[in-house]
Amino acid sequence: MKQEFKIEGDYIELIQLLKAIGVAQTGGHAKHIVDNEEVIRNGEIETRKRAKLVPGDIIELDDLRIILV
Repeated sequence: MKQEFKIEGDYIELIQLLKAIGVAQTGGHAKHIVDNEEVIRNGEIETRKRAKLVPGDIIELDDLRIILV
């Protein structure tokens, strides 16, 4: 499934994005997802929980693909 997510401001932290799109119910759950190396950012595994995501980044998780705008 593919969707777009509009960033408010210059960037959004990865764990904030996971909560905002409903993949993670809590911050702890979001951190667990990142720790398990389940998140792909622009084709590479992202292990930084507070990675600053910017417009143009593509985040993949399971069958979900999020394009940041």
